Amino acid sequence: MDDKFDETLSAVGPRLRELRRRRDVTLAELSEATGISVSTLSRLESGERRPNLELLLPLARVHGVTLDELVDAPPTGDPRIHMRPVTRHGMTMVPLTRKAGGIQAYKLILPANSPRREPDPQTHEGYEWLYVLNGNLRCVLGEHDMVLSPGEAVEMDTRLPHWFGSADDGAVEMLSLFGRQGERAHLRARPKRGQSHAGEPGRTSESLPAPED
Repeated sequence: MDDKFDETLSAVGPRLRELRRRRDVTLAELSEATGISVSTLSRLESGERRPNLELLLPLARVHGVTLDELVDAPPTGDPRIHMRPVTRHGMTMVPLTRKAGGIQAYKLILPANSPRREPDPQTHEGYEWLYVLNGNLRCVLGEHDMVLSPGEAVEMDTRLPHWFGSADDGAVEMLSLFGRQGERAHLRARPKRGQSHAGEPGRTSESLPAPED
């Protein structure tokens, strides 16, 4: 039993290194995201430092994997392939990519006939983009109350009170990009106001004003 336990722990270091390199994250970036020193991270990956729960929890969170996946990886050796959905308050969150220090992507699913809830706007640090794939999404952002249809998007500073849910009894699927405060997506081009890429009239959405600091 002790040999099996030691073998399991000894495999964690190479797995951490492979996961970090596959995601093109430096030790410095990972250190900033987890609060673990660069030297400790290096010793973990080389096997010189024995992993413990205090170290593995923030690493699992940043990499978007469970502790089970980190300690007992699938045959592919790449935990990203086996990211598990998480259900909170009736909404299912499917991690698509988690890069330390970068924008995080999720697919969010609100099931059909889910209990209708009164808006309860919340605030937190960060910046978020939502793009509706299917269904009708009700968004309450500050003083704004709107319904987004498939193909429509909204971006917001999450310090602004916000809430979203299904606008009817149907399911809603959407993509969410979430970044740290002050982080923005890099847009290469955008159509003129009121025009689609094809030059025909179309609807555009603008980011809502950020709250005053």
